[in-house]
Amino acid sequence: MPSFKDYFKPKQSEEGEKIPENVPSPTLAPPALPRKPPPAKIFGELPNSSPDLVINLKSDVIVNWIHLKQEEKIWTTGQPGEGVVLRKAKGCYVCCPSELQYDGSKLYEKVAQLNVCAAMTVTTRVIKLILARDNLPYVELTPRHRIQVIHDVAELPFCQKNQCAAFISSPGMLLVWADDPGVLLDRAAFIQDTLMEKIWMRDSTRDTTFDDKKLTLVETNSSEGFDDKEFGEPKPRQTVLVQAFLCAATMTLVISALGAGATRVAIEIYVDKNYYRLLFALCILPQLWLSVFFFQALVANIAQIIGPIGQMNDNTRYFSGQPPRKLPRDGTLPHVTIQMPIYTESLEAVIAPTIRSVKAAITTYELQGGRANIFVNDDGMQVISDKEAQKRQDFYEEQGIGWAARPAHNPRGENGKRKFIRAGKFKKASNMNYALALSVEVERRLAEVERHENWTRTDEDLAYYKALKAARNATCGDAWAEGDIRVGDYILLIDSDTRVPQDCFLEAVSEMEQSPQVAILQYSSGVYNVDNNFFEKGITFFTNLIYTQIRYAVANGDVAPFVGHNAWLRWSAMQDVAYHCRIDNVEKYWSECTVSEDFEMALRLQTSGYLVRYAAYKGDGYKEGVSLTVYDELMRWEKYAYGCSELVFQPLKYWPTRGPFTKLFMKFLTSSMPFPSKVSIMAYIGTYYALGSSWILTLSNYFLIGWFNGFLDHYYLDSFRVGFAIIFVFTFLGNLALGVLRYRIGEKSLISALAENFAWVPLLYIFLGGVSVHISQALLAHMFSIDMSWGSTAKEMDNTPFFQEIPKVVKKFKYTLCACLLAAGGIVYMAKYAPVLWRIDLFTAVWPLSTLIVTHALMPIVLNPNLMLFTW
Repeated sequence: MPSFKDYFKPKQSEEGEKIPENVPSPTLAPPALPRKPPPAKIFGELPNSSPDLVINLKSDVIVNWIHLKQEEKIWTTGQPGEGVVLRKAKGCYVCCPSELQYDGSKLYEKVAQLNVCAAMTVTTRVIKLILARDNLPYVELTPRHRIQVIHDVAELPFCQKNQCAAFISSPGMLLVWADDPGVLLDRAAFIQDTLMEKIWMRDSTRDTTFDDKKLTLVETNSSEGFDDKEFGEPKPRQTVLVQAFLCAATMTLVISALGAGATRVAIEIYVDKNYYRLLFALCILPQLWLSVFFFQALVANIAQIIGPIGQMNDNTRYFSGQPPRKLPRDGTLPHVTIQMPIYTESLEAVIAPTIRSVKAAITTYELQGGRANIFVNDDGMQVISDKEAQKRQDFYEEQGIGWAARPAHNPRGENGKRKFIRAGKFKKASNMNYALALSVEVERRLAEVERHENWTRTDEDLAYYKALKAARNATCGDAWAEGDIRVGDYILLIDSDTRVPQDCFLEAVSEMEQSPQVAILQYSSGVYNVDNNFFEKGITFFTNLIYTQIRYAVANGDVAPFVGHNAWLRWSAMQDVAYHCRIDNVEKYWSECTVSEDFEMALRLQTSGYLVRYAAYKGDGYKEGVSLTVYDELMRWEKYAYGCSELVFQPLKYWPTRGPFTKLFMKFLTSSMPFPSKVSIMAYIGTYYALGSSWILTLSNYFLIGWFNGFLDHYYLDSFRVGFAIIFVFTFLGNLALGVLRYRIGEKSLISALAENFAWVPLLYIFLGGVSVHISQALLAHMFSIDMSWGSTAKEMDNTPFFQEIPKVVKKFKYTLCACLLAAGGIVYMAKYAPVLWRIDLFTAVWPLSTLIVTHALMPIVLNPNLMLFTW
């Protein structure tokens, strides 16, 4: 029995013959770039052969071989308009039989306009019988997948290209196509076999349904119908209160700790009547803010070990642990746009694999009856060389991708070019805003077009390209754009190094359609590794840890986060919360005033009454890349810290006129968002201030304990005891609770989970212990309005030799390393050579500062694979 995976994966034919080696292995979606075939010596050994001659010979061999198989399977009647068409170069095709190009059928011409690598007709009596019915909108393969029907060959350029097949009513045939010639035969065979299977089963008491997990057709009793999750009204979602109880426990511990300190102050004041101790009250709010996350982690760890976990498999207000009921496919499914902002990433190594993954999902969605388009926001197109830019444009055209690009950052109008400012420090938000504004302008111009009664798809396409050209011209040539850049009902926001599940669109749009109050549907993500070095694996573990904790917290009823990728956004909600920028008088969607545009967007939507929901039923199906180097990971932490500071505080110079807090933060505090969610968000933001202040507090503790030990007020808690508590809660109890949780939810065995958790303790201890100075730099840079900027993280590993990596480390960390050397020397001096009464040699004073110095010094060295691998 044929299976749906055969639609994209060729198998060995019954005759035992195999696809020739020089035909790439197929995939569901056409590959982003033609894969390099194995060396074909028969062509390479031709004397005085040119590259064009070799390409021509290879193309002729492949097209004739496919046509031969077409005739063997009796898929052609020899009539005009039947055969195989193969692209051998951009805009240049070869066909077999050769008469196909001039037989008047226009198939050759329309396949060229469709811009696919290879296409083949299939004409059989079964197909003609199926298409004998007029006005057939589609042909159903399975209850979940169907193939389009077009009237004639003239409509081919306007069909749903990503379905990779179309039935043509006149003259009654099937056309299959792919960017991979090896797929054609198996794709055609799958469609024909599936149709026959459906016809044979139609008169029986059983019907065929589709098993997503096995990707196979399975038989079910027709009286049973579909699973109750397939159609029907969704069940109402309840609000889980577990997080509310955990929040209450957290605040109880925080207030108790502060109360214990206040009790000691009160007793001391009663004894010695020293009312200066009341100044400790100024520390209450900072202590409260910085300590919430610590106690929240303590409570969560205990709950993960002994608390309920059934909610992690339920569908609740903010969490989806199970797939939603599918939308019925008798109507029109929502239009989806995949938005992918990119910069100067490698086309072959980074962008193309992501496009292949996305196009596989698009093909599945279009076979289910939906429509989707890819919209690339290419911020590198006008920055890279002309040769690389043309290569990208050819790739986008080949894959049917819409794209938009803006000029390079040129605030002074240098090199004879127009002045152009790329707003923002991270530039991603302004990149997406520019592309979306161009799309909206195209829509505005299309809305002004008057459509007559006989308006056709050809007329609509011509109107679109006129509107696109007019929108480009309105920017005085600044904007470059081609392809379909219109935005659909929902936006799937991805990064350039993303992988998506093959069958994910229908579930996502079903959930969004059934929950109109949800503006963002954030999916849990897994990680795919690029280089597999120890640092990348360590960050992979840490990323998976974060996603597990997010999944647990949101399932308990906490607010769902928006991490900026692998998320579905409601376009209408984004338009509702759009703001008018006074700087350039343009309506914008993403904030260009903060580097945490995703966090700001989530706050803006939630304070406007929308919800952010977290979906975990796809497991690790969505995948993302992680930082490959310590430089990139440190840059991410600096950017997040800077962004959190931007969200809460005004720079110091604005405090006299605007006050210390931002309008968005005040709106957040006074919004109707649940109180436990506000506590969680404030705890998250407070972690950056806790990490950033740790080196300052530890240095102060060194002198306070070293010189005034025994004379300090009992309200003061020294760094040694604080550090011990942190190690116990996060390092020991945290890893134990994570292992138990993963065991309880069935992800891993208890022993393997605990072994993995504690194996990465040294790496995370060094990294988290060494980020304090760098985070404080970002926080202080914002408060004092010091300019900082960050580029995109590396998507490919640059394996630099040992002696070339040393200068990079020195350049990046020279001030940190110098400070560590001075501090280490100071500790030695104060312990051995300072005057006796000024010496500091107490262990509880020296140990915390020594640990801080060691971790800051070791982080750029021992966490750098290019140094630790000792390559020359």
